[in-house]
Amino acid sequence: MKTSELSQHFEKLFNAPPRIFRAPGRVNLIGEHTDYNDGFVMPAAVGFSTYVGIAPRPDRKLVICSDEFPGSFEFDLDHPPSARSGNWSDYVVGVAVSLERRGFRFSGSNLLVHGEVPIGAGLSSSAAIEVASALALLSLSGQQLPLPEIARVCQEAENIFVGARVGIMDQFVSCMGRAGHALLLDCRSLEFQLVPLSGENQLVVCNTMVKHDVAASEYNARRAECEEGVRYFVKWNPAIHALRDVSVEFLSEHAHELPATIRKRCSHVIHENLRTTEAARSLGSGDFARVRQLMRESHNSLRDLYEVSCRELDVMVEAAEGLSGFCGGRMTGGGFGGCTVNLVRQGNSSEFAARIAERYQAATGIEPQIYCCAAGDGAEAV
Repeated sequence: MKTSELSQHFEKLFNAPPRIFRAPGRVNLIGEHTDYNDGFVMPAAVGFSTYVGIAPRPDRKLVICSDEFPGSFEFDLDHPPSARSGNWSDYVVGVAVSLERRGFRFSGSNLLVHGEVPIGAGLSSSAAIEVASALALLSLSGQQLPLPEIARVCQEAENIFVGARVGIMDQFVSCMGRAGHALLLDCRSLEFQLVPLSGENQLVVCNTMVKHDVAASEYNARRAECEEGVRYFVKWNPAIHALRDVSVEFLSEHAHELPATIRKRCSHVIHENLRTTEAARSLGSGDFARVRQLMRESHNSLRDLYEVSCRELDVMVEAAEGLSGFCGGRMTGGGFGGCTVNLVRQGNSSEFAARIAERYQAATGIEPQIYCCAAGDGAEAV
């Protein structure tokens, strides 16, 4: 949808012209399930965005509509709900509640949401709507907030109000993405460096079109397992605060003292941090053979140690092997369905997309969706 169409739809609904804000989804090249362990990730913003149109109201109500879902949602900022409703509007409401808790006051408003980020595909449509909503609501407050702090507000909204214990990665790259680059992000300090993605390569995101029901509950379970691992390590070294602080050597020294499942979860996270920083160096030097190896090791670890893959994701990863121009791929996102991400030589991307779709459908009977895209810029006023 063009922004002019969104504006026209908004005026038809609310009889007022809107301001429009955009925030992108993301794909994570490597560094999965490390963000909530204070580790390293390497995401890129993608060319699919959520748009939020907003205009003030004379009262203190938020009225939230979508051009994709029926109905509207309304709540009073002076009497905010204490619990989520289970609707998509929770992401907007949660951001409003988090901003008000931080002392930001804004008038009531009408909001219209349009999303291009595929829902349930692991491309973080939730972060996109949160960040776009935060920019929109802040525009009515007369106050500003640095983009990294907006990311923290949105993470808090999803953690506390929506109830998903996500790390900071999705919201941060939605705010701070840069065209033509991935971000090597330290999820503890929020320091980051831009990692150029070669103009010869394109991101090809392959949607398995499945999302297994266990995804949300298992995500939170994995986080709890990592926290249990930290409690073990703290007994042996009180300076440890997160799995980020555990070296491979320290893990090896104490591996036999960990329960088998906890040992596997910790092993994935600790080695994945090393893979992520090495992948950033390899991308910077153009060593795509090593990038390909690291991405494959990441997927195997997510499959075997973290146990968040599924048959469809594994089939999609295997389907990429041997195709012309393939420079590396793996599952991306929380797991149990969703997407794989692939680095593909630009001249081969169309053929790659067609061939991997054929292979996947032949193996599963499911017709996938394939998105060829480039790393894009982060959130902004339109």
